Parts: sequence; C-alpha cells; structure tokens
Amino acid sequence: MTKRIFLLALLLGATVATMAQRYVGGDISLLPSYEAKGAEYYDEAGAPIDDPLAFFVSKGMNAMRLRLFVQPAHASAEDKGQGVCQDLDYIVPLAKRVKQAGLRLLLDFHYSDSWADPAKQWTPRAWQGLDDETLADSLAQYTRRVLRRLKAEGATPDLIQTGNEISYGMLWGAASEGYANACYPDATKANWQRFARLLRRATEVCREECSEARIILHTERVSVSQQQDNAHYAALSYFVARAKEYQIDYDILGLSYYPYFHGALSELEGAIRLLETEASDKEVMVVETGYPYAWAVPGTTYDATSTWSYSAEGQRQFVDDLVTMLRRHEAVTGLFWWFMEANERGVSSSSPVTDRWYNAPLFDNRTGRATPALSRMATFLSSSALDRVASRPRAARPALWSPDGKQLAGNHPHGLVVATGRKVVVRP
Repeated sequence: MTKRIFLLALLLGATVATMAQRYVGGDISLLPSYEAKGAEYYDEAGAPIDDPLAFFVSKGMNAMRLRLFVQPAHASAEDKGQGVCQDLDYIVPLAKRVKQAGLRLLLDFHYSDSWADPAKQWTPRAWQGLDDETLADSLAQYTRRVLRRLKAEGATPDLIQTGNEISYGMLWGAASEGYANACYPDATKANWQRFARLLRRATEVCREECSEARIILHTERVSVSQQQDNAHYAALSYFVARAKEYQIDYDILGLSYYPYFHGALSELEGAIRLLETEASDKEVMVVETGYPYAWAVPGTTYDATSTWSYSAEGQRQFVDDLVTMLRRHEAVTGLFWWFMEANERGVSSSSPVTDRWYNAPLFDNRTGRATPALSRMATFLSSSALDRVASRPRAARPALWSPDGKQLAGNHPHGLVVATGRKVVVRP
C-alpha cells in the first residue's frame, strides 16, 4: 500500500510540473476612462458591478492586458477619439489594480505614439530622425524606465509584448517617410537586420529587469483567405523563420484573430498547427480576439454570420467554438479578448469615452450588462490532459500506458496514464 501511495504522489507531482500555466482575460486599457465618466457596469442578471476587476476574477479570469504608448499626446484627434491615451502615468494605477486583484499582467509595448499594426509602425515623435544605433539605445532606455517604474509601484509585468502586431517590423520612421524600413517578405535583408537589432535590445532589457516575465512576439498573419501575402501561411512562416535566424529571444508567439478580418476559425487553427511544427519550442497565445454582440464591426471583410450571428448568443457561441478549438492544442496557453471593457452605458452622449461605440466588447453598450460570452471565457482554463494529448495529429499521437506498464486501448482512457514519457492525470 505504501509503495502505491508513493507512486501516486510521484505521478501527481509530475503532472503539476508538466502542465503549462494558462491565462485568460482581456485588454482593459481604457477602463479608467469609462469609470471616470460614469459608465455603469452590470452583471448578466442586471446587478451592479462595483469593481470590474473583482468581477472578472469572479468569472474565472486570471490575467489582463494593458497597452502602452510612448507619448499619446502626439496622436491624431481621430486616434485619441478611439481610445489612444495610455501613457505610463495612465497605466501605472491600472497595472497596480490588476496586480492587487491577484491577476497576472500582460504589458503591451506599442513603441509608438499611437496605434501600431501591420499598416503603421510609426516611430514616436521623440525618436524620429535618430540613426539606428541611437534609436536602439532610446528604445532600450525607455523600456528600462517603464519596467523599473512598474516594479517600483508593485506592478511587475508577468508577460511582456515587445511590440504590437509586428509582422512587418516596427519603428519604421515618421509616417511621412513611408515604408522603406518595413519588413515585408520581399524586403531587403537589411530591414530585418535593423528590426532584429531593435527587438534584441528590447528583449535584453526585459530579461534584465523582469527575469521572471515571459516575452511575447505578436503577429496577426493567421489568415490564408484574407491576407494576400499569407497563402499557405507564407508570411507567418517567414516571420517565425526570421525570428529564429536572427536569434530573437522570446517565449511565446502572440496572435490576433478577428473572424470579421481573418476568416473562418479553421484558418486560425491552421496557423496554430504551423507554429506547432515550425516553432515547436514556443508557446502560442491569442492575445487579441473579439466578435460583435450586435451589428457588423466597421471595415469587416469576412461575413461569419452564417456561423455566428451578430447577437449576444452568436458572440457566446463564438467563444465556445474558439475555446473548443484552442483546447485541442497543447501549445496554446493564453486567450485575451480585446477592448472587453467598452461600455458607454451611463456616459453622457455629449462627452463619450470614444467617438463611436465599439460593438464587440463583453459588455452591451445599450444596457451596461455583461454579455453571456464573458462567463464562457474561463472555460479555456478547464481543459484536461486528455484534451491536449488527443489534440496531436493522429500520426503523432503517442501510445498511452498505465503506471504498471500496460498499454491502454481506446482513444479516451482516464486516470493516471503515461504519454511519451510524461505522467498525466486524465479526467473522465
């Protein structure tokens, strides 16, 4: 009996050690602005929410994402009207609240004064005109200053994005200078060399200042139907290969996935499968996603309403389908909903937080109530070891063995099992 108990304890200990930490939450970078203007938050049943962060924790979320701009005062009026305001002084109090609520913090460096994405990676005004070496120094000094401030305030990041949607590089220069420094697949090799030097300086500082934090490289090249340069995931594969070639130090590949821009869920799964092969030593996170509870999002390029209607129920079904797919992939360790706090309920129409409603948050702007999808997000954390073992391609699926050395038949054994040398507990 003693021997059996010892074996059980040993296997359970190994199980805990081998299961990667998973994160689920959202980007809540504009929450203080909504609160300051009197936004009324309610749960799904209509009860008032006094503390949104405590509410998120009660719904099983364990992490929040915050974006950071260098000097958003220099952003255009249009961008400010859509929520660009997060300088260091803005995010520090929110970051402290996140940590005090017991949540993990994902810090998203934009390294720009405004939105940074594949179409625009403009250098902050204060760094424009610098030679590449001085630019890299400025980037490193800024990164260090931010991280030291957060540490001093008791808000050390647990996850750090060194750039936002940097599929084609970052810090291209002033907008007036165009795309000469962009890292398109057909761009000169010198562009990636420049980009890699900047990335390495950023990640070096992150390792020095926040040694326990995980570093994320963020790309949105997940669609083969909606992104012309990504047929057969060519652009995604190129990005991963260059990061490896230039020895970029990172832990996680962060992805953006919006069905209305990126297509069917199968396209995201195809991207994940490619990363499982071409970046098998990295974790994968969906660091941005969203779907409307009503109406189409402006700029929609793909109509997914035959699968998920523009309704609260359609949004909930999207979350359920997304989580079901992600749970099939052991490499996927994070899921974050973008702008989930958007909610103009109770805010004066003469002084809104944003110039127009965002209709894909996890609160209904009309009522202030949490949508049903919010409560479904945390199901991402509940997958069993069997989900992850069974997710592997059929040809690569490992044999399963009992602790006493007997091979197990069938696709769904449960209890204590051994798979490819690892001990796992499989719940029925």
